[in-house]
Amino acid sequence: MTVVSIAKLNSIPTINRLVRGWLKAGIFENGEISASEAGTPQGGIASPLLANIALHGLETVIMAAFPKRHRPAIIRFADDFVILCEDVAMLQTARNLAEKWLAEMGLTLKPNKTFITHMLYEYEGRTGFDFLGFTVRQFVVGKHHSKRGYKVVIKPSVKAQKRHLEQMEELIRTHRGSNQTALIAALNPRIRGWSNYHRACSAKKIFNRMDHQLHWKLSKWAKWQNPRKSCVWRKNRHWLRKRNRFDFSDGKATLAKYADTPIKRYVKVQGNKTPFDGDWAYWIDRLGRDPSKSKRVVTLLKRQEGRCMLCGLRFTSEDHLEVHHRDGNHNDNTPANLVLLHGHCHDEVHRTKRS
Repeated sequence: MTVVSIAKLNSIPTINRLVRGWLKAGIFENGEISASEAGTPQGGIASPLLANIALHGLETVIMAAFPKRHRPAIIRFADDFVILCEDVAMLQTARNLAEKWLAEMGLTLKPNKTFITHMLYEYEGRTGFDFLGFTVRQFVVGKHHSKRGYKVVIKPSVKAQKRHLEQMEELIRTHRGSNQTALIAALNPRIRGWSNYHRACSAKKIFNRMDHQLHWKLSKWAKWQNPRKSCVWRKNRHWLRKRNRFDFSDGKATLAKYADTPIKRYVKVQGNKTPFDGDWAYWIDRLGRDPSKSKRVVTLLKRQEGRCMLCGLRFTSEDHLEVHHRDGNHNDNTPANLVLLHGHCHDEVHRTKRS
């Protein structure tokens, strides 16, 4: 695995030496360091990176074996991947290709995690599949809702919900002796992290359910804190009415709610684009940040949706950008007075003013 990973990295010597150092750094566990003779441990920090490097090229090999119009869709993250095909025969062929390609590297598919299923109808006792904490399924809908007669729905998986609630329950239990501010400070990052991860799918009802489940766990915490007080007293003590609802708050800190996270649909990254390819115009419009551009330029690009305010064309990474002051006063840098233009469009604006 080490030789294959380093060979496939195909990077500058500095990066190669860094990754090679990670592989030879050893394993620190329970205060002891042991030598790492066969890569990194399962769940290690470098494990996803090395898996991405080692399995790079798997998609190309599988798709090249099929005609262009009937190529399967392959989604991979680290060592987990899903192959979507039109029929079982194609899927079995793709599976055989994957097994053959992996065998050349000394790897195999894990039998208890490898299966064939249908997203709409039950197949071998399964319907749909779970992937990276999401459940992907198709559901029958009316002809006025979809011409195909079905709709793909992605939700947080039941396992992911159960695992998260168990973690939250354990966290609340460890804070039985803490005050409410400390408990809220511990819970908020977990709530925001989980909800932000799942906000790209149909998760609104799930978010409401998570709020409901967490409410009862917090009610148990409040009862443990004040066993001799009534339910009404505990409610008035630990919950405050804000925005026409009750929030778990002590007046200083307020617990975040899953349902407050807006659903934001995910847009697939184009082709082989990467944040390190230098196409700042694409990544600023997508991510809203870029270290090579000033904060003012990034803000204007987001506000203008990546387009020049004069010609209306999209900016590209080869374009020269200039900030234009609408009233000509360069001391007035308020957002309303600033627009982003192509270099030649900016010249055209000033040429028109002079004439």
